[in-house]
Parts: sequence; structure tokens; C-alpha cells
Amino acid sequence: MRVAPQTLHETIEVTWPCASSVRLGPFTIRDGAGGGKRVSAATAEGQVSDADLARAEEAMTRLEQPALFMIRKGDAAFDALLAERGYSAIDPVNIYLAPVAPLAAAVLPRGRTFTIWEPLQIMRDIWAEGGIGPDRVAVMERAACPKTGLFGRYGNRPSGAGYVGRHHAFAMVHALEVRARDRRCGMGRLMMQQAARWAQAEGAEQLAVMCTQANVAANALYASMGFKPVGEYHYRIKG
Repeated sequence: MRVAPQTLHETIEVTWPCASSVRLGPFTIRDGAGGGKRVSAATAEGQVSDADLARAEEAMTRLEQPALFMIRKGDAAFDALLAERGYSAIDPVNIYLAPVAPLAAAVLPRGRTFTIWEPLQIMRDIWAEGGIGPDRVAVMERAACPKTGLFGRYGNRPSGAGYVGRHHAFAMVHALEVRARDRRCGMGRLMMQQAARWAQAEGAEQLAVMCTQANVAANALYASMGFKPVGEYHYRIKG
């Protein structure tokens, strides 16, 4: 399926929102409020001058955030400019998409996966174990779109947590975390299928998920479930 990059990034913005943003010349400057790179990275539209870049760097300094930019499709010239200015490329990310209907049709074992909002404390604990702390949970909480949490159990023990939000025909899964002891037991697959069921009930037609290219296991899982790569991005950070 061909999807415009603008649509994908709009879905990311809506389902995983920054605390606030301002337009500064060709840049969108984001206040991530500690919620990680995705909500604190600045993005550029159109041609960028050295003066534009300096103003963007100053704005991020005022926010007490590092000079960090998200590089998307079509940003090749800006990417090259940042490389010339000593910015390092980090954390390349794949964006995947799959039709909701086949995933939602899977038969789920009873009592293994659930959709819950507000998140339970045990979900917050599972996220925290995986490095998804309160500031990232706050990103989920401030999302104004239709949304839910994902909770998984393996045997009689809490095993996984995740979050999914919908924007128009797309639902996007974020913060999918399975406890180390329960990985390779099919929990990630079940939780994605549960996300698809929720997405279908909400009227979404496509399920999206993002994954760093370094996460070999997660990339393999999504490929095995029929997700297709539809985009990618990386970051440039100063220093």
C-alpha cells in the first residue's frame, strides 16, 4: 500500500504528541517534556539556511533539550547540511503498515490480552522495566485521539504492555513492551493482534508500528505478521 509520508508522520504526531510546538522559520520546534526523541526532535520544511539552523539550535537550548532533528523522506539536503555541521546520524527507524482485517481475524486465546484505559499500575511497572518511564506515559495520556492501552498475561503473570491510538483510517502501536522472561513466547504477536481488534472496532483500516532498525527481533516479528515497510526516518544530533 502506498501511503504519503505526510500521512504517516501526521499519524505519529497525533497518536504520540509532544507537549507543545512552535513554528520558527522552516522549523517546527517541539517541547518533548522528557518524552524522548520522537516528541522533542525538530523537523524542517523546505530550504534551511545557516541562520535558520542557528535560531533552531538556540530555541532547543532554551527548552533545555539537545540540538536534535528528525530526518524524513525528502530531507536529503538538510541531512547533508547537518552532516557538514558535525551532526551525527543516530537511531534509524522503520515504519511498518499492515491491513487491520487479517490481523483482527486471528483467534486469540482467552484471558491473555486485553485493552484497558487508563493504564493499570502493573502496565506502568512493565513499561518502566523497559525504559518507558512516566514522561513517556505522559505522552500517551495527553494524546487527544481515540486510544487504549494493551495488557498481556502469560500464564498467571503480567507479561506485556502497550499503547495504540487512532488517526482517521490508521491506528498506530507505540511502547510495546514484553518482559524479558516472557519473550519468544508469542506475547508480542498476541498483543499486536489485540491492537488490530481494537483498531477494527474503532473503524481503522491499517495498523502501523515503528521499530528501530537495530531491534532485529521486533523487525522480524512484524515482517512475519505481514507488516510491510512503508517509510523510515533517522535523527541527527549535535556533537
